[in-house]
Amino acid sequence: MDLGLRDKVAVITGASKGIGLFTALQLVKEGAKVAIAARGEESLKEAQAFIKEQTGEEVLTVSADVSSEADCKSLIEEVVAHFGQLNIVINNAGTSSANSFEDVDTDLWHSDLNLKLFGAIHCSKYALPYLKEQNGGSIINLTAVLAKTPPANSLPTTVSRSAGLALTKAMSKDLGKYNIRVNSVCIGLIRSQQIEDKWHNEMPNATWDEYSKEVGKTIPLGRIGNTEEAAKVIAFLASDAASYVSGTAVNIDGGSGAAL
Repeated sequence: MDLGLRDKVAVITGASKGIGLFTALQLVKEGAKVAIAARGEESLKEAQAFIKEQTGEEVLTVSADVSSEADCKSLIEEVVAHFGQLNIVINNAGTSSANSFEDVDTDLWHSDLNLKLFGAIHCSKYALPYLKEQNGGSIINLTAVLAKTPPANSLPTTVSRSAGLALTKAMSKDLGKYNIRVNSVCIGLIRSQQIEDKWHNEMPNATWDEYSKEVGKTIPLGRIGNTEEAAKVIAFLASDAASYVSGTAVNIDGGSGAAL
């Protein structure tokens, strides 16, 4: 299937590793022009080299801290100055922070919300004029499956991610008149560096498949998801193939989520 991504311009935050990196790789494979953003310049260079090795194509790298509104503004401006347009914004930047309510201080509340919620708000805000110039586009906010059913000891992450779901729905209502689609992707247990570290610590003699199946006993599909699987869903939502999909939240969790 041709996703209709050729020559579309996408910016992805938090894209130096993990889902962000593999989403960038998938978009490049589909013919898109891609800018990847993250805080670390060295990690961005490594990501750029990885994508070049896999595809032969160059991506634009921009060092930016999306918890800063000024950095969000300059990120979007640099992408448009380089490519001349903008069609897709993927707000992926974020870290996991899971604590009990009593253990979350004010600074942690602010830093988490600034990174995960306001980062998405500000990148989308500054991208909006350029998306309107293109007569439409796609914004995708990455959240978490647990944002729909927050458990104990999951703060402040689940609050920030739940707010991201509300943001997505409200934005989709406001921006539909410009042919701008806004969706969320809710991530479950997907292979990452953090999970690989747990694998080596908890089951050092096991293969990845053995560890994945052991951890996946509580997941209907019986395993941990692969990063590429998440990237392909995100690429679909960003594409013309999903031209009538907006305001929704898609779980990538192997069926483990408790909410519809």
